[in-house]
Amino acid sequence: MDQTQILTGLTWNDAAYLLPEVTLVAMAILITLLDLAMPNKLSRGFIGWLSLAGVVLSLFFVVLQMLQMNPPDGSAGTDVVRLLGDSYRVDDLANILKITLLTATALIILMGIQSIKRDDAITDKGEVYTLLLPAVAGALMLASTADLVTLYVGLELLSISTYVLAGIRKRSVKSSEAAFKYIVLGGISSAFILFGMSYIYGVTGTTNFGGIGAALGPALADYEALIYLGFFFIIGGFAIKIAAAPFHAWAPDVYQGAPVPVTAFLAVVSKGAALAALLRLLFTTVLFQTAMFTGQGTSQFGPDMLFALKALAASAMIVGTTAALRQRNLKRLLALSGVANAGYLLVPIAVGMTPLHTSNISEFAFYFIAYVFMNIGAFAVLSVVGRSAGHDELKGYAGLYYRAPWTAAAMVILLLSLAGLPVSGGFFGKLFILLGAAGREDYWLAAIMIVTSVISYYFYFSIIRQMFLRTGDTGEPIRMPFSAGLTLWICAAATLALGLFPNPLMSWIQDIVSLPADLFILQ
Repeated sequence: MDQTQILTGLTWNDAAYLLPEVTLVAMAILITLLDLAMPNKLSRGFIGWLSLAGVVLSLFFVVLQMLQMNPPDGSAGTDVVRLLGDSYRVDDLANILKITLLTATALIILMGIQSIKRDDAITDKGEVYTLLLPAVAGALMLASTADLVTLYVGLELLSISTYVLAGIRKRSVKSSEAAFKYIVLGGISSAFILFGMSYIYGVTGTTNFGGIGAALGPALADYEALIYLGFFFIIGGFAIKIAAAPFHAWAPDVYQGAPVPVTAFLAVVSKGAALAALLRLLFTTVLFQTAMFTGQGTSQFGPDMLFALKALAASAMIVGTTAALRQRNLKRLLALSGVANAGYLLVPIAVGMTPLHTSNISEFAFYFIAYVFMNIGAFAVLSVVGRSAGHDELKGYAGLYYRAPWTAAAMVILLLSLAGLPVSGGFFGKLFILLGAAGREDYWLAAIMIVTSVISYYFYFSIIRQMFLRTGDTGEPIRMPFSAGLTLWICAAATLALGLFPNPLMSWIQDIVSLPADLFILQ
């Protein structure tokens, strides 16, 4: 379709479905103008609350769209909305991911308002929020993408904003080093993805996911090597974005150098958005070349791509878990924990589907939601304890139970969830993924999940040991700022609720996500 026709066909009713993204961009512009107009001596604290309001408003519009598509009274809702020549879709899967990403961003902003205000190394505090909002808009684009072009635009909007955010602590050498490493590796990642996209477009003649899926079968007969090369480059590029081993080396350094709210954003929102885009792309294209759709005796392309993802997931789980055993810096430890969790989140994508196993989306979404709460809660504790101790080393948590007993109790809940122990959201998230892998007879992948989860107990329980069984250098109580404390307890309560009542969320996701409508499977 001609690009002029695409834009001409965008009506005001269609544009209304872009309100979540437009709200974020408009709020970013407003904050930029306010920041420029204000005298330097005035505090920028209210800008944080204004940006939080913008994220909440965007979340409100997404919830409205969800209710239009799934009316509470059980009546027929709105069909999937296709915008810009079917390059951008508003469907139930996109809405679930957007709600999760916006909720995560709201919690990160709430957590970071006080820490950003008190961080003397951040000289331009308003710029943090100015850059954060476009980054979230890019993440929302990745959740709704249905075309290689919109995928790349959303990915670069997210990436370029976070490159600057990683180095926003201008008076910190570590922050400058983090930004340099991140922009170099991020640029390589984007180049890999764009290079792979060029091959896929060249052999299929389309950038639309549905068109690529339909054209892959005939194209494999003549251009099999080029298609393999294209998808391998795309998977490699996304592996860097999500910090999956062996493409993870940048993560510990960048996480350590960036401000805590930015680190939390990279660990949760940036990683989740990239995984969402990868899921959409591969489920719409590669899945068409598996036995579920084509029968036996066809090209090995589909199974080979899924096996590459399985190998990547296994590598991420093993390397992330074993490397974290030697870490004494909590930021670096959480970075390596994120590497392992990237592996867990890749498993539902990698195992593919059969007529007897179609719950991949709900497995992925449930664990991602649990991952959001348990990680942001841990970073909320890190922001307060790190500032009190003056460093992010594990020894700073010594005697935390005696200095801040309720904070220590909430941290225990989050660590048990990260370790995958009952009764927590992380336990059921891993359990659902594990059962899905076993149902697909990928027992070796399930075994790696079990073994790495057990190994992770060592470093998660080492934090608990410091909090309860070690004596700190000082007995002064740690005061938790209201915003960080509220974030911590929202995350701890949500993590506990997901562990006590996992079925309502899991069933709701399975009920509203339609594989044929949301992922083009029968289109």
